[in-house]
Amino acid sequence: MTDYTLAQLSNYSVYSSMVVLTLAMLAHGVYLARIVPARESVAEAAPERELVAAGTATGGAVTPPADTVAPAAAEEPASARKAAGIARSLTWLGTLLLVAGVVLRAAEVHRWPLGNMYEFALVGAMFTLLGYVGWSTRRDLRWLGLFIVTPVLLVLGAAITVWYTDASELMPSLRSYWLAIHVTVATMTVAVFTLGAALGVLYLVQDRLEAGSGEAGRRSFMARLPSARALERMTYSTHIVAFPMWTFTVIAGAIWARQAWGSYWNWDPKEVWSFVIWVFYAAYLHARATTGWKRQNAVWIALAGFVCVVLNFAVVNVFLVGMHSYSGL
Repeated sequence: MTDYTLAQLSNYSVYSSMVVLTLAMLAHGVYLARIVPARESVAEAAPERELVAAGTATGGAVTPPADTVAPAAAEEPASARKAAGIARSLTWLGTLLLVAGVVLRAAEVHRWPLGNMYEFALVGAMFTLLGYVGWSTRRDLRWLGLFIVTPVLLVLGAAITVWYTDASELMPSLRSYWLAIHVTVATMTVAVFTLGAALGVLYLVQDRLEAGSGEAGRRSFMARLPSARALERMTYSTHIVAFPMWTFTVIAGAIWARQAWGSYWNWDPKEVWSFVIWVFYAAYLHARATTGWKRQNAVWIALAGFVCVVLNFAVVNVFLVGMHSYSGL
């Protein structure tokens, strides 16, 4: 099979994935529109706006109490369960098609598919979907699907319209086993940060509605999602996983820089922004564990860190010239 044929098959797989994921997004939306609201009242969750208490920073970060989860399947109408099943199947199919597109791209270029912006975007979207579908096998995350599939579709759309790059040879400094280690872990971490950012936004919206309480809160769209308390704990859990991975990314990048350029740190724009991201997420975890900080404010710090992640990927890679100018654009 020729490289040209592999390139065509890879592109077809990506396009097919986008079509399937678009249908999945619609099915997720239908599911959210039809499920029964999770709680009769949201007033009981209002105390969550209090200050973080000492010693609770890590307790219960993985499994929320039973009364803070989304509505059980038994409470859902048949139409909602059917939409959820369709959405789940389509999301899995779209993920598999995207994985096929990445594998075919790797076969086409005869290397690890992380040499330019187009490939970064494909692999990042793939890891985000794999993270979501993998997590959904352990707990009910049907309510989260819409908020994950939608940004993935936006990234894939940008990849094929703005960042697409034909297969090319790697720059000499990239021809190292560190490409498979450093860049892969970085891309996986961005995927986890994306999950955390989606949960963080949902938490802040849910918290605001629960603080208002009353009939308006019970009738809101967000009443169909888990409580603010559960969403905040899930946000924290994802960042607990992502932060050590990003720490490894920064350290591994420094080691690779020493081998490639003779210095561990060169004040390259990419290096600086990677460290800025690390500082923001370290500040979030510190604030989350500090008595006197509201959890809402801590989540805002995490979202600021994710804005830096987006800028690092979409702006620094493209517009700032440095040793990491590998976008291929």
